[in-house]
Amino acid sequence: MRKRAHILQHVPFEGPGSIGPWLEAAGYAATRTRFFESAALPAADDVDLLVVMGGPMSVNDEPLHPWLADEKRFVRAAMEAGTPVLGICLGAQLMAAALGAAVRPNGEKEIGWFPVEGLAGGGGDGALFSFPPSTEVFHWHGETFDLPPGAVRLASSRACANQAFQYGERAIGLQFHLETTPETAREIVAHCRDELVPARFVQAESDLLSAPPARYAAINGLMGRILAWLTRPAV
Repeated sequence: MRKRAHILQHVPFEGPGSIGPWLEAAGYAATRTRFFESAALPAADDVDLLVVMGGPMSVNDEPLHPWLADEKRFVRAAMEAGTPVLGICLGAQLMAAALGAAVRPNGEKEIGWFPVEGLAGGGGDGALFSFPPSTEVFHWHGETFDLPPGAVRLASSRACANQAFQYGERAIGLQFHLETTPETAREIVAHCRDELVPARFVQAESDLLSAPPARYAAINGLMGRILAWLTRPAV
């Protein structure tokens, strides 16, 4: 029986990107909750890997999107059960909120290709995922999260202190996007172009979309390493 990955998707234009081919190659059958169509969630014990995608809404928008409350409970239950959980941008903020941390506007909007720094000591004994010292990654966010109680910060940047965290042995939240492909970058620009207001950490559309193929390959490769680490066999 194939392992089951379930993807929580909040808007049509923020799909799994490079995660899809990784899941197929790793032998997962992928299902989705598309909150823009239906808020139905699977039974938590039917999921072997949970991926929580990004979106333009805030985790604090429950009056506008009542399904956010059920989603947070579902994400928390998965983390507490030890199910591998990966959250991306809004997904990481949902993980943090589900664990009791505040989500709030960041001091700077961060949109475009900017480096994140892996923090020293993140994984020498294999207990924590270890990021490279510096990696240029794709960002698109205006909010940030406080570090949840019991979580470990894994990466940071000049614009945003909490770029990645790990909770327990099988849950990682990423404020940035490693799943981005040229196609998904064009999609988010097409739908969110109004956010490209010049600022210190907001790139122009032409710069944002002119990244060479090698840059996408690098972040997609790192995404694959995180997924492989989260789903590694138990020791």
